[in-house]
Amino acid sequence: MYVADLHIHSRFSRACSPQLNIPNLVEWAKLKGIDLLGTGDFLHPLWLTELKANLKEDGSGLMIYQDQSVKFVLSVEVSSIYSHKGRVRRVHNLVLLPSFEAADKFQKALLAKHATLASDGRPIVGISSKDLLAMALEVDPKALFIPAHIWTPWFGVFGSESGYDSLKDCFEDLENKVYAIETGLSSDPSMNWRVAELDDRSILSFSDAHSLPNLGREATVMDGEFTYDGLYQAIKNQTISGTIEFYPEEGKYHYTGHRNCEVKLNPDEEIKNGVICPKCGKGLTVGVMSRVEKLATRGAEEIISNRPKYKMLVPLNQIIAEALNTAKTSQKVINEYKKLAENLGGEIKILTKVDLKDIEKLSGPKIAEGVDRMRQGKLVIDPGYDGVYGVVKIWPDGEEKFEVPQLGLFE
Repeated sequence: MYVADLHIHSRFSRACSPQLNIPNLVEWAKLKGIDLLGTGDFLHPLWLTELKANLKEDGSGLMIYQDQSVKFVLSVEVSSIYSHKGRVRRVHNLVLLPSFEAADKFQKALLAKHATLASDGRPIVGISSKDLLAMALEVDPKALFIPAHIWTPWFGVFGSESGYDSLKDCFEDLENKVYAIETGLSSDPSMNWRVAELDDRSILSFSDAHSLPNLGREATVMDGEFTYDGLYQAIKNQTISGTIEFYPEEGKYHYTGHRNCEVKLNPDEEIKNGVICPKCGKGLTVGVMSRVEKLATRGAEEIISNRPKYKMLVPLNQIIAEALNTAKTSQKVINEYKKLAENLGGEIKILTKVDLKDIEKLSGPKIAEGVDRMRQGKLVIDPGYDGVYGVVKIWPDGEEKFEVPQLGLFE
């Protein structure tokens, strides 16, 4: 088994850290405990040149940097904005390819369609999702095409604002070439299991990281040969071991709402009150939970039991920041994080396996207690809505507790 985070970005994508380069990505992948990273943004000409200068193809469809243990696979997120079936669609899709040769061909194919690739690492193209999929498969029949963060209102294939009600509606006769979907930060696997159309597809989770500390906040544990073909087969045949999840309530579109008026509704409240803001009369942004309820073909109690397991985690830097009562971006938190990660085998292992006594010995009882509370699901959660991230707290104000069930992945 190996841990894969295949949806990330480079510093050439808008609103992304300038620190996102290959050496830093390798360093932080090791701190996190990630074995395979997507390169992100391979369609951007400058980033592709940098990838070619830094990464060596290992003959298996994967790539390596200076004989380091972390491997890479070519990946890019593409934003398709187009008209289809009487509506403007805005859909983000993740494309994986096994070689620089294939990446060059895909880049040239898009340029032939007059796509602008140099302005953003996540390019915007006026090409439908179906046609983009066809182009990727023409470049390489083992291209992996994964609809990204599928429930996000504005840019998910199932999004309430510009998406579809089914993959069939979007991809038509190429629907069977879509072997997987990405959950996105605002949904977890069990929410996706309620949609029958997704029963024969892998449910994957990745970080969509725009900065180094956010790598691995969601990831997928793959089972099989550590090659591109092994990755392809694991995804196509649904043989992944499980996923590492952000708490979906912390995602910024979990509930329906209007941030300007600070109106937030859960699905029951939305049914009762509708989707018009009671304060200003404008339309509310329909959240992921409500969208899942609309498209679900089965109740939460009816979900299939033999699915890959998943584990919901709170990022280690967030736990440290709460324990030290400081910002998670502070140097104090970064120093403590690196000390733990470098000495105890990486963040994912610390959050799931490392003995609490070892954490306490290195960083004190408060941080060890925070990890213990996270493992038990004793959290305070305030769900996000309409672009506002939710809040997950380890230590509640007062005595309030929120216990969250876990589906064990690493026991």
